[in-house]
Amino acid sequence: MNHHDYKINTVTWNQQEPALREIRKQVFIQEQAVPETLEWDGLDEDAIHLLAQDTTGLAIATARLLKDGHIGRMAVKADWRRKGVGSAMLQTLLNYCKQHQLTAFLDAQTQALQFYEKMGFITQGSEFMDAGIPHYRMIWSE
Repeated sequence: MNHHDYKINTVTWNQQEPALREIRKQVFIQEQAVPETLEWDGLDEDAIHLLAQDTTGLAIATARLLKDGHIGRMAVKADWRRKGVGSAMLQTLLNYCKQHQLTAFLDAQTQALQFYEKMGFITQGSEFMDAGIPHYRMIWSE
């Protein structure tokens, strides 16, 4: 998927590990104080990853999809937030889920609920803590 000032590619962990790792380290470990032991959960090698890059090739955002439809590790660098990058990445993953008949779900940080609700997700259950951050489980209902 191409946009005027960035592009989104589907990549593997083996192809783009340094770029994917750098974005997640910056957003989750440095900004949100997620412990590294929780961030690197051993599920990356078998996941589908999206990598968004600006026109110079600089990595600006990432997201991953596990084989069971679990969307996660969605991270957009601070300078690129609120510019549609996260929405475009999420829509790309939802299209993939639809094509492959997967039920998309995610664990959304409570502060991001509105973003996911606008994309068609519905909260399920009660708020819970993950890495010290409040979350809700959300299921996509097209």
